[in-house]
Amino acid sequence: MSIAAERKNSVARRLPIGAEVSGAGVHYRVWAPKAQRVSVVYDDNRPAMALEAEPDGYFSGLDKSAQARTRYRFQIDDDKSLYPDPASRYQPEGVFGASEVVDARTFRWSDRDWRGPAPLGQVLYEMHIGTLTQAGTWAGAIEKLDFLKTLGITCLEVMPVAEFPGRFNWGYDGVDQFAPTRAYGTPDDMRRFIDAAHARGIAVILDVVYNHFGPAGNFVHVFSGKYFSEHKNDWGTSLNFDGPGSRPVRDFFISNAKYWIDEFHLDGFRFDATQAILDNSPEHILAEIARAARMAAGERSIYLVAENEPQDSVIVRSPDKRGYGFDSLWNDDFHHSAMVAITGRNEAYYTDHAGHPQEFLSALKWGYLFQGQIYRWQKNRRGKPALDVPPTAFVHFIQNHDQIANYGDGRRLQNLTSPGLLRAITALLLLGPQTPMIFQGQEFGCSSNFNFFSDHDDELNKLVSEGRRKEIKQFPCFGDPRLLEQIPDPGDPETFQRCKIRWEEIEDIGHARILALHTDLLKLRRELPFFARSLKRGQIDGAVLDGHVFCARLFGENDDDLLMIVNLWNDVILHSVPEPLMAPPIDKRWEILWSSEDPKYGGLGVMPLETRGESWRLAGENWRIPGYSLTLLCPVPAGDES
Repeated sequence: MSIAAERKNSVARRLPIGAEVSGAGVHYRVWAPKAQRVSVVYDDNRPAMALEAEPDGYFSGLDKSAQARTRYRFQIDDDKSLYPDPASRYQPEGVFGASEVVDARTFRWSDRDWRGPAPLGQVLYEMHIGTLTQAGTWAGAIEKLDFLKTLGITCLEVMPVAEFPGRFNWGYDGVDQFAPTRAYGTPDDMRRFIDAAHARGIAVILDVVYNHFGPAGNFVHVFSGKYFSEHKNDWGTSLNFDGPGSRPVRDFFISNAKYWIDEFHLDGFRFDATQAILDNSPEHILAEIARAARMAAGERSIYLVAENEPQDSVIVRSPDKRGYGFDSLWNDDFHHSAMVAITGRNEAYYTDHAGHPQEFLSALKWGYLFQGQIYRWQKNRRGKPALDVPPTAFVHFIQNHDQIANYGDGRRLQNLTSPGLLRAITALLLLGPQTPMIFQGQEFGCSSNFNFFSDHDDELNKLVSEGRRKEIKQFPCFGDPRLLEQIPDPGDPETFQRCKIRWEEIEDIGHARILALHTDLLKLRRELPFFARSLKRGQIDGAVLDGHVFCARLFGENDDDLLMIVNLWNDVILHSVPEPLMAPPIDKRWEILWSSEDPKYGGLGVMPLETRGESWRLAGENWRIPGYSLTLLCPVPAGDES
């Protein structure tokens, strides 16, 4: 056995790369197959340490004098420049600074009894740590956990936190996949946040970017050009998951997922733009990551969500059906139909959506609307069959970070539509059988826009700003130069500041009404038996009743069905309803359980839906459907209807 192999085997490592603290000191390991020599160079006056070469392109070594908080860089061959560790656990001075050794074992967790989230019953809340509070830190976010618990949130979806260049960023420009950004606090601050969430029964999943590295501060190419492949994606060169030398690249990202689960007790991930993770291997890298992450969690359950623009259902199919084994997929189709209904505009990538009742009914029943049909906007087929996929495997939303920012100046939905219509669509989201997701501040109609922001040098900032305007110009309404000029500059610190949530607005009556709407709807979702069950095919059906009016029936057990009646336009009176889904269970009648027109939400008042003669009755001839409303009905004993 070689000296290098003896050293490697003499230290028990949790992961194959990075700096790890043990009782014997700090063990370093890095993959640098193009190098002849790799040394660890310290920020203090201690001498550099040469690492031993291993046969497979790795270099490793144990330094008995190093310890937690030691700062170091790598020197490769005769290169005079020093580089941070590609698997750095912390970059206290940013992407261009030294890496810092972190000892994760010193944090004292209090979540021993935490079992993790189940796929059923989740309510997601997408959040950006830097703008969630004025402090923009993990500590500041902890202060909002009690509020989110009371609201009814079960799982926090945190936008990417891998170290990025500059002072502020959405997170998708991350370059140090193992290092929580110093912008929000220390690694232990992140652990403290997750521990506090678990103490309140709230899961935390992390948005991870495994499709590209950010444009600045990325040095992996110095260690190996094999990190990148011949494939191309929206960010340029793809990562190498299937070409020559791809095994260490695959191990890098598999280790990253295991690291977050093991050392931060995360409850899963949301994987960004999985269509850009290109892999022709016998086992797709996403399937291998999912399997490894679940193994790392042990007895705890984890929750895996994917964004996939082409809508490929293989991601949520089980491995025994040649799927990747994920739990859910973001459903852009529901969002696009909702946006067209809310704004009346079906331009750009909303072109193939009309916002009609049938689209909402199909989304409630089947998730994706496009499961292989031609999508005119892309001039190609979109989606894969998903008729057998359970409703909870689709994440539905009407706001998220991308869609708010993509619509020009980043205005929230309450600024784009009428209050009544927004209440109705919100209720459809939160009472639908799919897994709902709320974007930070949506729950009280916060006035803060959400724009794209990223802090780079002047030259790159200019390119980013130009690219952003070019992307937004796909919407014809923003072809007006006066509107285009109003799009905030991503590199301007004021753009970032304006995106911070103004929590004091909750005290205002208008915002309080929106908060009451979300709180009551999520309370219904928790308490109604229908949402506590694992839903099967055929348990949701619906019909268009008249123009913009439709009903959706959620079939329960023991006659505990629910009936939603939605009107996306003006008041409608139906003198006859020849639709069997509107019939109550035998010996029952429908009673209003909830209405979006309740005055407590700013509505115009709740009225019985059916009438006979001069009195309002639930067994009458005429149905009056209030405009821009959603009414939820439940069956009750019929009683005397003479």
